[in-house]
Amino acid sequence: MLFVIFVFKRSRMEFRCFRTFLLFFASAMFVACSESFTDPRDEQSYDIVQIGSDVWMAENLNYDIDGSVCPEGDKRNCSKFGRLYTWEMARSFCPEGWRLPNSADFGRLIANVGGADVAGEVLKSKRGWYKKKNGSDAFGFKALPAGFRKAGGDFDGIGGYAHFWTASSAPLERAEFLMLEFSRNTAVMDAAGRGELRSVRCIREQSNIKVKSI
Repeated sequence: MLFVIFVFKRSRMEFRCFRTFLLFFASAMFVACSESFTDPRDEQSYDIVQIGSDVWMAENLNYDIDGSVCPEGDKRNCSKFGRLYTWEMARSFCPEGWRLPNSADFGRLIANVGGADVAGEVLKSKRGWYKKKNGSDAFGFKALPAGFRKAGGDFDGIGGYAHFWTASSAPLERAEFLMLEFSRNTAVMDAAGRGELRSVRCIREQSNIKVKSI
């Protein structure tokens, strides 16, 4: 991959943009730009990134609501990994102007970064993964392995798995989620019980980021 990196300032915010040319998919060019967003409910600041036409949080949601938990039940993990939520919580608590992405949104994200076979590699963060199976974070999505909590209360997967709820339901009282694993470079859609707790990445309702041409 070839990266062209440029920095510019606009509206008192610093944007960092890079163009990624996928040599194995020569006709595709994707532009990603980053800035930040402050949640007015608790004044927490999140990095955000534009990938294709969509603007994503580049950090897991960390809004404290009853029933949400820190990974492994350790409050120190919330600042790094964000909180874990049931599906019903996840559907309701993205900030105003943001929403829980559906499976089509994640499908578009996967397509924009080169397809399911490489999406895990380019979406995973550069550090924090089990056995140093880190990603390249080529698009600034910074997926971290927060793991999940089972319906019975046991935690699992921290360091090895990133699970992001979607707004899309599945049969048998389940819901779909995007799964990234330490041992694979792929991204996979799966489904699990709605009472389990997983990470949330919000997507902006409408993008107002304008990318300068150079």
